Amino acid sequence: MSDIRSLVVFSSLKVHQLRVEPARVRATYTLAKMSGETLSNELIYSYSSPFFDPGRAEDINLASMMLAQVALNYGLFCKTITFEGLFDETDQRFLADMMENTSREILVIKFFRKNEFLLPPFDSLKPEKLNRYTAAILEFSNPGFPELPKDRKKDLPREDHYAILSSGGKDSLLSYGIVRELGVAHPVYINESGRHWYTAVNAHHYFREIEPNTVKPWCNSDRIFNWMLRHMPFIKPNFQNIRADIYPIRLWTVAVFLFGVLPVVRKRGLGNVLIGNEYDTTLKGNFEGITHYHGLYDQSKYFDNALTRYYDKKGWGIRQYSILRSLSELLILKVLVKRYPELQRHQVSCHAAHEEDGRMLPCGNCEKCRRIVGMLKALGEDPKRCGYTEEQIKRGLDALSRQSVKQLGSDAAHLYSMLLDQGLIERNAHTARLAKAHPEIVMLRFDNERSELEDLPRHIRKPLFDILQHYSEGSVRLIDRKWHTFALEEEVLTPPYFLKATHGKEKT
Repeated sequence: MSDIRSLVVFSSLKVHQLRVEPARVRATYTLAKMSGETLSNELIYSYSSPFFDPGRAEDINLASMMLAQVALNYGLFCKTITFEGLFDETDQRFLADMMENTSREILVIKFFRKNEFLLPPFDSLKPEKLNRYTAAILEFSNPGFPELPKDRKKDLPREDHYAILSSGGKDSLLSYGIVRELGVAHPVYINESGRHWYTAVNAHHYFREIEPNTVKPWCNSDRIFNWMLRHMPFIKPNFQNIRADIYPIRLWTVAVFLFGVLPVVRKRGLGNVLIGNEYDTTLKGNFEGITHYHGLYDQSKYFDNALTRYYDKKGWGIRQYSILRSLSELLILKVLVKRYPELQRHQVSCHAAHEEDGRMLPCGNCEKCRRIVGMLKALGEDPKRCGYTEEQIKRGLDALSRQSVKQLGSDAAHLYSMLLDQGLIERNAHTARLAKAHPEIVMLRFDNERSELEDLPRHIRKPLFDILQHYSEGSVRLIDRKWHTFALEEEVLTPPYFLKATHGKEKT
């Protein structure tokens, strides 16, 4: 059995040779092995129109932060990590904090849990609680870039304009549909090299026709991730042939795309950044005394709040949040398919999608596909609308009779209850054991940990919940581990906007 520091397999990682062009930013990733061998690759973000001024310090600073994000996944594995670019104290603190959090998450989720990508003995590391999990010493250097202005006024971006980190999934489609009613939407589709882009193709083609604010940056981060994996001695050489629902190592992924959205946000003066995440992506856990976020930190409200604080310290005046935090996955799909059917038909919630006649179609076999099929059928909707065949629908329902889905226990239980009540799946020992009605799943849920009204700017609360309440079956708040109904509209309209509950006592 190896210990944690046996994971330090590289002498250094250097992010350097930063180049800023009007429509493209690049940096070289140079990896030094313990043997002295060095290898290099290039990380690139490119845009179809200019978003950068190569001589402007603020744009060089943003480019430096964009190109640093991929490296935050490798703090466990390097002796030193060097960032060359233009970074202020706020940037350096953010990168150090997020790398430490990611190091701890990767250790718990990728090494202390089962991970079919690992070679022995790295698949049996001894858990150990440390004061600092990042092994790398972080170094920052400025190779001659201009200094950032020391006294700059805080920006006042437009609060009714929203950037949406977009894909072909139900969360971003619903976010767009709602924002289109409430303000001005700016969908940003990050075209990552690799098959991940397949899920976004249908939606992007449609948005390109209907939404003039749509932007599609390109980024090759997927190539950098795979390049790093090929040089990790603890990863199986055939990792690209292993079918799994997880990445082999990386967990700091959403931020790689998010920072690709920020040039659009900054140039267009947008006041809001929306990431489509639901209620069940905010989780805290503990493994033998080591706290973690179940590998979902960059999908949680903690991530959104941390980025909002970062933007505030930078003086940008941007808020980052999800307008879907109080919704379950089932309720998100319900609102999308009932209110915005023209958007839902472009949904692709499958990471094994394939192309047929210019359109991307779901595989119909994976866990995510059977979950989507089950939810749509339970809602009385036709999965064929978004690309499933009759045979795939039948196969998905049959699979649900034998296999579970990756949802919170209460979410899965309620879905199975709906499917059984409607006679859509076979009643057997498996389905009878899972099925139990949880009415809160189709209600708007609030609690102090995962979903608080204060996480939303005040200007969006009433119009947002005026829409959502048409499709929910009420509002509930968690008090002493039990759900209690309450009148949401009173708290949306009346200060203090949300009554916190702790140990059964509500306080203002």
